[in-house]
Formats: sequence, C-alpha cells, structure tokens
Amino acid sequence: MRVEFTPDDFRVALATSVVVFGFDGANLQVLIAKKVGMPYEGATILPSTVVHPNEEVEGTARGLVERVTGKQDWPLEQLNAHADVYRNPVGRVVNISFYCLIKLDDELQSNLKKSNYRWVNADDVPAMAYDHDSVLEYAKERLKRRVKRRPIGFSLLPKEFTMNQIQRLYECALGKSFDKRNFRRKLLKSALLLETNKMTRATAQAKRPSRLYQFDEKKYRTMTLRGYDFVF
Repeated sequence: MRVEFTPDDFRVALATSVVVFGFDGANLQVLIAKKVGMPYEGATILPSTVVHPNEEVEGTARGLVERVTGKQDWPLEQLNAHADVYRNPVGRVVNISFYCLIKLDDELQSNLKKSNYRWVNADDVPAMAYDHDSVLEYAKERLKRRVKRRPIGFSLLPKEFTMNQIQRLYECALGKSFDKRNFRRKLLKSALLLETNKMTRATAQAKRPSRLYQFDEKKYRTMTLRGYDFVF
C-alpha cells in the first residue's frame, strides 16, 4: 500500500492537555488555568501546551506538570487523542490528553496561587474553552475505572490519613456513597492499610479523635501491577 503526503497534510499542530486531580481531604479537586492570549483570552482551560515537532508528547506533558507543580514524579497516564477538525478556531490542532494524580500540600498550594492556576471542586469546574469539558469528563470516567482496580489513594492521600478521608476520596471518585461499616470492613480485609499508633486531634468539626492509617507500600505496588478488585 502506497501512502503519499502533500505539503498541506503537514499543516497540523500538536498540543497536549493534562487533567490534574488532587484531594483536599473532603473533595476531589481539578487544576484549571486561565488562557493567556488569543483565542479565548481569559477563558478557563486545562493546563495545556504546544508539542513542537522535535518533542515527545509524554515528555512535553511531564514537563508541563513539572513547571506547574515543581515536581516531575507524579503518575501520568495518557487518555485520548482529541482531533475534531474545528476544535481550535486557529487551525487544525490535535490534542493528546493525559491525567495525573498529585498530593496536595501547603507549599504546592502557595506556589499555585502565584500563577494562573487554581484548584476547583471536580463537580464545580466552570465551562472551559476548546473541547476541554469533554476532556475532563473522559478523565473522570477513566478515574472511575482505575479506582476499582488500582489503590489510587496512595497517590492522592497524605502519608497518614483517617478512614473517613479515604472513604470520602472513593465516594468523590465514583460519585456514590458507601455504608461506613461495610467500607471499613472491606478495606481492612484487603490488608492494604497499616494501623498507626497515632490519632488526630479533636476539633470543632470532629469532636472525637480518629485513628490514623498508612498504606503498606509493598502490597500497594503488588496491587498496582496485577490489579485488584478493590473494595467494590
């Protein structure tokens, strides 16, 4: 089979967008940006950048995440190629999307406040330019599938966390509620958690201290590699 290209066939640009998920202990968060320059100046978009002809797509996506967060070792997974002819009014641009999961901390939050990026609840993201709304929905569906087969809490929760925090994370990711007693029983049965000797402090919101847990890293890596019918 002979394939021939004309000069016009190479008039296609390549871009990448990354759906960045975080968890603040109560809600699943998504990182959004403010568009600089035309078209759609000032509009809400996902973190995005151009992929130049001599660049690898995934390497460019990782570089984008590193510039935004200051770190490059977050787990990154490719989602899809978005190639509608008129998705960009400037010309034909194919967008290769990714998603990643990061742990929120005070330093990261402070750095983001100094830039054009901000966190919003995953269910409260304002309408975005281009086709980024559909990119986000695609990422949410992928996360739902992954949460059932991978212990994603390791990537989103702090090193030590309460049972209520991990339950809330899974409720946000799957968009459903769980019975507290059944969730705790199934999660402990997985043997993925290690009970610490630490307790949280009582607060006005949580009047009783809660036990702190952490993940068994060895079992986490095993489950990540072979998959697991996790909790559900």
